[in-house]
Amino acid sequence: MEIGVTTYSFNQMMRKTGADYFKICDIAKEIGYSFMDFTDIDPALAGKEDDIEAAETIRRYCESIGLNIGCYTVGADFINGSGGDIDAEIAKTKHKVDIAKALGADIMRHDSTSGFKTDGRERSYRDAIEIIAPAIREVTRYAASLGIRTCTENHGYYMQDSKRVEKLIRTVGDPNYGWLVDIGNFRCADEDSIHAVNTAAPYAFHVHVKDFLYKPGSELDPGDGWFKTRGGNYIRGTVIGHGIIPVTQCIAMLRKAGYDGRFTVEFEGMEENLDALKAAFNYMTRIAG
Repeated sequence: MEIGVTTYSFNQMMRKTGADYFKICDIAKEIGYSFMDFTDIDPALAGKEDDIEAAETIRRYCESIGLNIGCYTVGADFINGSGGDIDAEIAKTKHKVDIAKALGADIMRHDSTSGFKTDGRERSYRDAIEIIAPAIREVTRYAASLGIRTCTENHGYYMQDSKRVEKLIRTVGDPNYGWLVDIGNFRCADEDSIHAVNTAAPYAFHVHVKDFLYKPGSELDPGDGWFKTRGGNYIRGTVIGHGIIPVTQCIAMLRKAGYDGRFTVEFEGMEENLDALKAAFNYMTRIAG
């Protein structure tokens, strides 16, 4: 089992120390991670001004230290993005594919939409899918021409629970487009991870492993570090293995379903950054056997 980590997982440390991409890649390699997922590259953190040049520089550095590149993760919104200009949002997302190619990533995850803004009309996620599916299809066909698969994560409240993401993937209907399964994120939509992973597993292109602490919405807001789920409960990111997400069971389900791809640690808790990532790596290594 190949175990990696996201650049997002280092956000706390990067804010505190000013570490750049090269520093966190060194740390990831030292801990034992075999690859890094990159999130919307900031050229300045690679000492560059151009995003393609930054991606190429990062790729060469990772090659030099023996750290593989996993998934390139970017934002997109094919309803509201680029001022509501869907063609412009498609073009922007295709450029992100070019960055993924320069980075050496063979998978790119992009968001789909945050939903409809209030306009006095009653519209469901099914209506949104009918609008965004052709745009996603165009992006993935462009990506396929460069040898890159694309996927959408259960992420961002609106397109987060399993029935919505499955409906999106089946509507797009392209074999080059699949699911970045985040086993923890289903909780943001108040969905049980076991139920959701069972739905998601056949479509999995990539997996994020995340854990949460949980408190019911009937209790007082716990305060710093906690945020509300779509249904009004409270969750907080924590060290993998310390929370309520059945990580071992979810991974076993994915592997039983035939998923043989990468597993990426994603940490967003209040615990000390490097201690959390070391503990997560050790936990994942135990699961791998």
